[in-house]
Amino acid sequence: MSRETSLFSGRPSELVGQQIAGYRIEQEIGRGGMAVVYRARDLRLERTVALKLLAPELARNDTFRRRFTHESRAAAAIDHPHIVPVFEAGETDGVLYIAMRFVAGSDLRHLLDREGPLPPATAVRVAAQVASALDAAHEHGLVHRDVKPGNILVSRGTDSDHPEHVYLTDFGLTKKSLSLTGFTTVGQFVGTLDYVAPEQISGKPVDARCDVYGFACVVFEILAGHPPFLRDDDMALLWAHQYDDPPPLTESRPGLPPRMDPVFAKALAKNPDDRYPSCLTFVAALRAATAGGGAGAGPAPARMGRPPGEEAPKPPPRWAEPVFVERT
Repeated sequence: MSRETSLFSGRPSELVGQQIAGYRIEQEIGRGGMAVVYRARDLRLERTVALKLLAPELARNDTFRRRFTHESRAAAAIDHPHIVPVFEAGETDGVLYIAMRFVAGSDLRHLLDREGPLPPATAVRVAAQVASALDAAHEHGLVHRDVKPGNILVSRGTDSDHPEHVYLTDFGLTKKSLSLTGFTTVGQFVGTLDYVAPEQISGKPVDARCDVYGFACVVFEILAGHPPFLRDDDMALLWAHQYDDPPPLTESRPGLPPRMDPVFAKALAKNPDDRYPSCLTFVAALRAATAGGGAGAGPAPARMGRPPGEEAPKPPPRWAEPVFVERT
């Protein structure tokens, strides 16, 4: 039908200006294989929202619709400063939709592409906000399964000590729902290859430790400028996640303290039992390694490129005042 074509054909959307479920669509701001996200106007409350419209074939699956309703409500019930609030989820005219807070800013993918690797203090500050969001979701029984820079939004912070405010998004469309309904074929998984945990690839049951692995891949990229595994094709990348040891972070960024390498080795362990039990535990270990804490390490200040006793530099101004652009 024409609605399916306009949503997922890859050409400019025909929905701009139309009303769906009480929202007037203003501009497309992002799309993937299963959903398109628009900036829209809530005509009832006169506010701007991010409106995600799911692929029409998902709405035709009864099992998915039921699970979508259940898990969207679970996501909406999480009141956390670093999780994008879900205002409403439902179905209209055969289309499933989720209305969320519109975050003015950019996503981490865009910022990393623009800025490159971030200073360690900035990386830890950003990572701590994402980790708190993930752990809060885990406490509510939700596993994200697709932690990646594109699902981490960055908006302006409150002051110079908090130059950015980070949000985790994409909880409304859970990957477990897709696999259970047959939307993905047997043996497949939903996720992004650069950040996918070994147990996801092998089809084993996953829990919060799957997000610890994916999150660690993202933090590795924040610091190194690239994900931990770089391979020429998808099959080689899948193999690396399952069987290859992660490279030391300091190979890509020699100025960082060597004590950070074992922190990532633990977070990226192939066996979930060998990883950190939570994302905040991982960040705490990373912060200690970055600050010079922990045993068996040399003096961190010299390795960080400043004399002992000198105050750590402030984050770069361009990061402290991010350029606000529409996400694409």
